[in-house]
Amino acid sequence: MGRTGLEVTRCAFGALPLQRISAGESVGILRAAYDGGVNFFDTARAYYDSEDKIGVAFEGYRDKVIIATKAQGLTAEDYEKQLAESLARLRTDYIDIYQFHLAKKCHSPGEPDGLYDAALRAKAAGKIRHIGLTAHRLDVAIEAAKSGLYDTVQFPVSYLSSDRDLGLISVCRENNVGLIAMKALSGGLITDVRIAWLFMRRHDNVVPIWGIQKLSELEEFLAYEKNPPVWSDELREKMSRDRLELSGNFCRGCGYCLPCPAGIEINWIARMPQVLRRMKAEVFMTQEWREKMKTVENCVHCEACKARCPYELDTPKLVADALIDYMEFSKEWQATRYDL
Repeated sequence: MGRTGLEVTRCAFGALPLQRISAGESVGILRAAYDGGVNFFDTARAYYDSEDKIGVAFEGYRDKVIIATKAQGLTAEDYEKQLAESLARLRTDYIDIYQFHLAKKCHSPGEPDGLYDAALRAKAAGKIRHIGLTAHRLDVAIEAAKSGLYDTVQFPVSYLSSDRDLGLISVCRENNVGLIAMKALSGGLITDVRIAWLFMRRHDNVVPIWGIQKLSELEEFLAYEKNPPVWSDELREKMSRDRLELSGNFCRGCGYCLPCPAGIEINWIARMPQVLRRMKAEVFMTQEWREKMKTVENCVHCEACKARCPYELDTPKLVADALIDYMEFSKEWQATRYDL
């Protein structure tokens, strides 16, 4: 992984989804991943109890796995507090890669907030081994990769990424910076894992962290390591259709727009037009989901979500359009079921 000297598996484990399942299930999946050959696990202090679960799973053989986690603070005091919490929860005395989470700028030494200086002190004390940064803004990611201050950069990378975003891959290679790819399945909108897996293998300096919360998902990724899929005309055509349909102005589902004062689940609702046509539509045709979609009518147009969106999307318009699309789709879906 870049200049870190760390040898990580190309099939890496993204632990964000572990916050949605029990401790027992999580520990079982984590250990199954390790037994299957995975050695790199990425989490964050913000991912509820995922650090605790990783700590339990790998207590006793910490030196056999590589762990990355993240802090999201505004001051050096915040950074040091979250680092102490992460070390305790992970049941370790060091973290391989400690990342500034959702960085809005490229932190550097000597700044008033003292964040980067706190990272240097932690590294000197042996509490962290490498300094990383995660970003949803391309300019921040590129600046970090070129700065010489960061050993790794984490950024959304998938076959739906724009050519401009994919340019980060070359920047990281040229600067010997490890590139950790989040959202390799674009928040679930990419439904054929084979294509995502093959696309990632085109880039030898990119390490995707697959978000896993089911044993069946893990088993699929491990199976591809043993018996890699191969490109076919069918898969290439499907990738082209996905790019045509999804690239550009769509919600990635990151959730950084939340919370919404009107209670709108923006990260799901804004991408409902894509979800309905790519997942099982009947899941979203329930009374529960109809009520969730109707919350769009409660929008107070504060535009806080728009200001928070790292992709600079017009989220109020996206949710409004999504409600219209949902109602039209629902009528067509019901008519089809009636005809059947």
